[in-house]
Amino acid sequence: MPNITDHNGANQKQRRTTSLSQDAYDAIKHRIISLQLAPGSVIDEAALRANLELGRTPIREALQRLAMEKLVTIIPRRGTFVTDIRITDLQRLFEARLCLESFAVRLACQRGTSQHWSEMEKVLAGLPEAEDRANNGVLIAIDETCHEIIYDASDNTFLQDTLIALYALSLRLWYFSLAQVGGMRTAILEHERILVALQARDADMAAQLMEQHIQTFQHEIRNVVLDLPVSS
Repeated sequence: MPNITDHNGANQKQRRTTSLSQDAYDAIKHRIISLQLAPGSVIDEAALRANLELGRTPIREALQRLAMEKLVTIIPRRGTFVTDIRITDLQRLFEARLCLESFAVRLACQRGTSQHWSEMEKVLAGLPEAEDRANNGVLIAIDETCHEIIYDASDNTFLQDTLIALYALSLRLWYFSLAQVGGMRTAILEHERILVALQARDADMAAQLMEQHIQTFQHEIRNVVLDLPVSS
């Protein structure tokens, strides 16, 4: 007869390991996206274990996930590095986002619910009144949440997972460019027009507005990476 106590204990241990791995993943991902871990830098696993107070296994599992998402690069016998920012990758990233974000918003028009759009309204209600770079952190969080709501409304787990990974790569570029880009509030306000199209289930308009939103972001980030003037 199976030992139920042993089985339950194994399940609890697995849940704890999974939870710790998720904690490590979230923490390391945030450090990479916010540039606390600089592009091209070496990942010091011992330092991460000490700073995060986590063991080797959760850290290693987190780094494997981040490697799949192109945020770190694991080179056998050399180590693990934060993926660098290259102009060629920038172009490819936005090509993918332009196509997939447009597709997601079209699906969201069909499958999204009033609950999704009510949640998005509440998020947009938190937009700061003034154009101030001190508010950039709030604006980034609003933009990220609006996109995540649309991904969820698309009701396609495969598409959602892919877009979350692509958004993280774009978000790192945003942090990289914060000191040089102009005000962000206008860009975030574009979500209000996207929301109106979503509520009206106007897929063509929603897709057009989303494409404009992505292209504007791409233009400003590309100019910063190329060290060109950006719009104010």
